[in-house]
Amino acid sequence: MKPGIHPPYRPVVFRDNAAGFAFLTRSTATSERTVEWEDGNTYPVIDVEISSASHPFYTGKAKVLDTAGRVERFERRYARREAR
Repeated sequence: MKPGIHPPYRPVVFRDNAAGFAFLTRSTATSERTVEWEDGNTYPVIDVEISSASHPFYTGKAKVLDTAGRVERFERRYARREAR
């Protein structure tokens, strides 16, 4: 890497407020807000709307839609009728 052109890569806490879940990782993201982590150090915190703790795909609460049945029902209901 060329020196002086890359943003600093440092520890950052990402927090999912909807699920009450937070994790510490390294990132170039910045934030003015900070949080004291479990190890006693203070890190910048980034609030996210969704994470693996609250996303339906990862939690197993995803709903499977019957798209084929919906399309057929739509076509029956709104299909063009032949000229009389």
